[in-house]
Amino acid sequence: MRIARFSIDGNVAFGAVEGDRQDELVLDIIKGIPFADFELSGTKVPVSKVRLLPPVLPNKVVAFGRNYAEHARELGNEVPEAPFAFFKPATSVIGHGDEIQYPSFSQEVHHEAELAVVIGRMCREVPRERVADVIFGYTCANDVTARDVQRREKQWARAKGFDTACPLGPWVETGLDLRAASDLTVQLTVNGEQRQLGRTSEMIHSIEDLIVNISEAMTLLPGDVILTGTPAGVGPLNVGDEVAVTIEGIGTLTNKVVKRG
Repeated sequence: MRIARFSIDGNVAFGAVEGDRQDELVLDIIKGIPFADFELSGTKVPVSKVRLLPPVLPNKVVAFGRNYAEHARELGNEVPEAPFAFFKPATSVIGHGDEIQYPSFSQEVHHEAELAVVIGRMCREVPRERVADVIFGYTCANDVTARDVQRREKQWARAKGFDTACPLGPWVETGLDLRAASDLTVQLTVNGEQRQLGRTSEMIHSIEDLIVNISEAMTLLPGDVILTGTPAGVGPLNVGDEVAVTIEGIGTLTNKVVKRG
């Protein structure tokens, strides 16, 4: 099931996405919240009539860096022996169709296409054999990065945590099992030109590794997001660019880059 979060006529709701063709997609509005027992209301609205919002409002976004060997090498970095985590604040999250605002303190902003894991229940110290039980679903992400700031500053808080630096969407796909999610095509285009192409099977540390690693240290809450790393091909974004992340079996997340007002 594809679950979207959306607004219509000033109201915010969750809905199950139905249909295959983009121009025919409809939302069956959910009674309740998707992290608990819920029912489909039977009331349906066309996706074209709503504004898609970030599919979840995470308490935290935990991102893992250098989790694809080719990406680590393209930036001149060593491949980490253990998962390498950092955070993006909730204020960095935007949805499908929202604008990425080019930060005033950077001259070199890069795209990074990533598979995002959405946590479905409160959990801590998750054993490997229980990882699948705590996953709600998967969505597309773009770990937008001020690369010049990242190089200049030892901490990545500003480089990766500025407002609009974490597009998520367009919805959460709950129908993928862990095995399927571990071998999906990840593609990114800028203005229709392919920049990144990889598979989640190329991760150095698996989805299980990442969730075991971070849950050893902290409690994960429903709606928290885990970014699993980006394949090679990262590169610059400019004002006016349209960037699209497409992940097999999930969908396409599209955002336009604008000058910060």
